[in-house]
Amino acid sequence: MSVTTTTHLNFRGAAREALDFYRSVFGGRSVAVTYQDAGAVQDENEADWVMWGEVVGDNGFHVMAYDVPGQLPLARGKNPFFVSVRGEDTGEITALWGRLAQGSTVVRPLEAAQWAPLYGMLTDRFGITWVLDVTVPYNG
Repeated sequence: MSVTTTTHLNFRGAAREALDFYRSVFGGRSVAVTYQDAGAVQDENEADWVMWGEVVGDNGFHVMAYDVPGQLPLARGKNPFFVSVRGEDTGEITALWGRLAQGSTVVRPLEAAQWAPLYGMLTDRFGITWVLDVTVPYNG
C-alpha cells in the first residue's frame, strides 16, 4: 500500500492557462476535465472551466488544479491550494481520513463520487484543506 501527496492549486477561470504554463516550464503531459465533460455544470458561464486537471512530468513534477466554482469563496492568494492525498486502497484512504478528520471541519464527506470510488475534503484544525481520494485510471 502507498499513497502520494500532490499540491492541488485553486483558480477561478485560469486553471487551464496555469496548467499549460506549468507544462511548458516542467514538461510532461497535462489533462484537463471541464465541468461540462464531467456533467457537473452548475453555471453555464463556467462549463468550460477545469473541474480537475493535472500536469505530470517524467522528472517527477506533479501538480493538480481546478477552477473553484463562482458560488464558492475564493480570494486570490488566500486558500490557493489543497494538499491531495491519493491512493489505490479504499481501506488505507478511509483509515487516513478517520485520523485526519479528528478536530477537522468536513467540507465534503468521504464517499463515492462520479469520478472516484472515494473522495472527500476537509479542513484540519490548522486550517489546511486536504482532499483524499482513491485513484482510478482516467478514460478521457
